[in-house]
Amino acid sequence: MSDTSDPIPELVPARPWRREDGPEPKVTTYPHLGGPALAVWSHGAWRWAPVMARQDRADGRIFYQVSVNLDGTGSLTVRLYQWPQPGLRIAQPPTAHTSGDSLPAPPGRRPRPR
Repeated sequence: MSDTSDPIPELVPARPWRREDGPEPKVTTYPHLGGPALAVWSHGAWRWAPVMARQDRADGRIFYQVSVNLDGTGSLTVRLYQWPQPGLRIAQPPTAHTSGDSLPAPPGRRPRPR
């Protein structure tokens, strides 16, 4: 785990999947309320970001589509981010609407046994 004084880099958004990326990803969508959420580092602060969808790509990469207020003004933006990145954290544990494996364990943690 990094020292808390280490600066957190701004997130790098991902581009949407394209046919040349290989087989279509497995996509899981989540309800607007009660679904998982990520904390997104943007403009020097952690921002609440409900997860709209998760993409599991054939090459093993995982991407999350989130709705996030990037600059604190109240304007929501939809972004796609590859997991993991230092500027992404799990913000909400799974609820009754989601399964225990909705989001991967944060870096440095092991998933809970079932």
